[in-house]
Amino acid sequence: MTYDVAIIGAGVIGSALFRELGKYRLSRVLIEKENDVALGSSRANSAIVHAGYDPPTGSLMARFNVAGNRMYPQLCAELSVPFRLNGSLIVALTDAELPQLRALYENGTKNGVEGLEIIGAEAVHALEPNLKESIRGALVAPTGGIVGSYEFTTALAENGVVNGGDVRLSSEVVKIEKFNDEGGLADDLTKRGGFFRVTFKNGESIDARYVVNAAGVYSDAVQQLIGKKRFSVTPRKGEYYILDKRQGGLVDRTIFMCPSKLGKGVLISPTVHGNLLVGPNAQDGDDKEDVSTTRKGLDFVRDMSKLLSDYVDFSDSVRNFAGLRALPSGKDFIIEMDPDVDAFLNLAGIKSPGLTSAPAIAQYAVELLANAGLDFQENPDFNPNRTEIRFADLSNEEKAALAKKDPRYGRVICRCEQITEAEIVESIRRPLGARTLDGVKRRCRPGSGRCQGGFCGPRVLDILARELGVSREEIDKDKTGSYILVGKTKE
Repeated sequence: MTYDVAIIGAGVIGSALFRELGKYRLSRVLIEKENDVALGSSRANSAIVHAGYDPPTGSLMARFNVAGNRMYPQLCAELSVPFRLNGSLIVALTDAELPQLRALYENGTKNGVEGLEIIGAEAVHALEPNLKESIRGALVAPTGGIVGSYEFTTALAENGVVNGGDVRLSSEVVKIEKFNDEGGLADDLTKRGGFFRVTFKNGESIDARYVVNAAGVYSDAVQQLIGKKRFSVTPRKGEYYILDKRQGGLVDRTIFMCPSKLGKGVLISPTVHGNLLVGPNAQDGDDKEDVSTTRKGLDFVRDMSKLLSDYVDFSDSVRNFAGLRALPSGKDFIIEMDPDVDAFLNLAGIKSPGLTSAPAIAQYAVELLANAGLDFQENPDFNPNRTEIRFADLSNEEKAALAKKDPRYGRVICRCEQITEAEIVESIRRPLGARTLDGVKRRCRPGSGRCQGGFCGPRVLDILARELGVSREEIDKDKTGSYILVGKTKE
């Protein structure tokens, strides 16, 4: 079989396009080197749906940020993904930063961001009383939001499967070749026609007429498997704190500092799950697998957060994590049909606001592929919807009715997050279901609370083994090889 489209990279960009292509009569495959989707930047970020006041006017970042932001309410409703339009405040810490607020307001207005407003110190503290009294003013961006980033990515990919797409996990791409219509290696990569052969590390391969490079921090390496070097991607690490839900009401909006050359700075934000998020720092490196946290980095985050509020209680921290952003060698997203390779599309260097921009980038990628010769015919059977039950969000009456219908809803496995056995089983049985302990955690949150799986982890492990029909020793915690159990001790 030769696919119409092969997408390399199952982060939010690749998964958004995978779903978007399901609207058409096309065969497609989503390829990921890890054992699950959303295991790169899409699982470790600020989970912010940015308003779009910051990217330079006329840039791809500005265009797709604003367009993507407008798509989120409907898209998250269709996919049953947690989303809240909580708004953002960009604060001036000193009088010297007040002109920067005006510049952001003017830039955002040119970008098409609606509802922007500059307010003074008194209004800031009326909106957010737990911020520093010394804050001098703020830009209000009411269209800013927060989302469950890995739930969003997983839902996109799952909906793509429901609509006829294939997914290849644990399939690291090591070679891309272009063949002509006669089946020989193409001597002119710019010539239209023919097909690609994408070969994986295990020796298997697939063929596709079009290839999309959405490989995140590895997108430069993937592009160079077939074309001349056009760009490079530097991993920029950001470290975070997640605080207990006791801290979740400290602020209602996402609180940003005025941005610098390294990004949007340390923020304080509620999460869609009721926690408080603080971070990140920004550190460029060359290790595209380094998601370690450091004492120095976390101390920086704590110190900077004190410029925003005196009330963040870091003794309530339940988790630290780090994520990598794909920093391109240029100043903008790299979204282009490769000029040296026909039918090869680069969606690369998608740093912040990449999560916000993803659905709009996916729509634009369809335009680019159509212009490159791919025939698009609408799929009348496309199903945009996905449903998921979140037991903790239901009324007592709804909970009782569910538990009566299915007793597994009456068995709470994760006490911190009130996640039931039925929800865990559903996360495993869904299309593109969980196969690891953290895969279940990313889909329905057992292990995300105060004890971080200390209570529920062994129970989730047992459920996974039972549902998958394997031994507990065969279950990974996260990526392949991250075993939990290695065997039984001798009695």
